Amino acid sequence: MIDFGFDKIALIGAVALIVIGPEKLPRVARTVGHLVGKAQRYVADVKAEVNRSIELEELQKMKSQFETAANDVSNSVRQEIHSASTELEKTWSEAADGLNSTSGSASAVDWSPPPPVYQPPRKHWRVKRGAVPRWYKQRNGVRQHAQSGAARVARFRPPHSGSSSST
Repeated sequence: MIDFGFDKIALIGAVALIVIGPEKLPRVARTVGHLVGKAQRYVADVKAEVNRSIELEELQKMKSQFETAANDVSNSVRQEIHSASTELEKTWSEAADGLNSTSGSASAVDWSPPPPVYQPPRKHWRVKRGAVPRWYKQRNGVRQHAQSGAARVARFRPPHSGSSSST
């Protein structure tokens, strides 16, 4: 970048004052300031773009390293499972051969099915259940159904006695 000291800036200002004149100098200085600001913003945008591209490359490198590590782990797990399954099959075949050779003796193992697993009773999920039991509501007189005022009055009105006699 160009290095401007105080003496160089003062010399440029004096030459500009003489060449441009005192009337146009403020407008020219303002225009130069706007141009310098635009140039700085452009340089900052370019730097940001370069930094983003560098970060993107680093992220891609990290992604590829992570994928290779995941593949390595997957392969090692797959190999361990394969070796464990072959070992289990080998042990199982040896045990089966040992049982077949001793199947005629009285100490044969009973291969009955395991007992059934407990399963909780199925609930009626579509039935709405309240938190308070119905019998408790009935005992304490809690209303369970909405009624209009007239229906409530008619429900609790004393029954009619057939003839009313007033003497």
